[in-house]
Amino acid sequence: MTDYRKISLDGLWHNNPATVQILGLCPLLAVSGSVVNALGLGLATMVVLAISNLAVSLIRHFVTPAVRLPAFVMIIAAAVTVIEMLMQALTFELYEILGIFIPLIVTNCAVLGRADAFASKNAPLPAMLDGLMMGMGFLIVLVLLGGMREALGSGTLFGNMQLLFGPMAQSWQITLFENYRGFLLAVLPPGAFIGLGLIIAGKNIIDKRLKDAAKRRADSEPKTSRRVRTTGTVA
Repeated sequence: MTDYRKISLDGLWHNNPATVQILGLCPLLAVSGSVVNALGLGLATMVVLAISNLAVSLIRHFVTPAVRLPAFVMIIAAAVTVIEMLMQALTFELYEILGIFIPLIVTNCAVLGRADAFASKNAPLPAMLDGLMMGMGFLIVLVLLGGMREALGSGTLFGNMQLLFGPMAQSWQITLFENYRGFLLAVLPPGAFIGLGLIIAGKNIIDKRLKDAAKRRADSEPKTSRRVRTTGTVA
């Protein structure tokens, strides 16, 4: 029986592509300078993961092992092309900012890895859920890192959100610090590495505390002795 709860938790936490598998770091670190950039790339990656996993699952019984990986790459490339064309039509300025990192989703190891490791071995619904949850886990880390870097780098949050959501989002910007000169390290690549390292460290601390709490609960539970019935003659 398919455990949908486990699939969701694996994608969001236990097997997160960014903090556990450490996959797709190139775009994650490159475009996470602001929330809107991170959100744009994260949503694109999530949609590609869900679509490609669904398509791979649907054809899994009809593709021979010899052409399996090329077929998966073609499916992923087709999904990325559709997303790229939609972004060109609907969010052209954001598409130009993200640049080469949208088509590079095709080479993201997390996308091909889920297609090969999960979608090719499971039914369409679990495969699509796996892609959606893996993409959402990647999106959450991207947005969290983008928020950290934008706040430290420019003293704002949710700046330029109109690039993704249109004119109605022009007033969404939150100014955290007035007359803030900015923190250059936060917007440079080293700042991205440091920020991601802090996120991974925070997750590991939470995991350790949860594990310790579970161990304390198990130790505090009363131990019940079992009666053993023996038969026969004991010499």
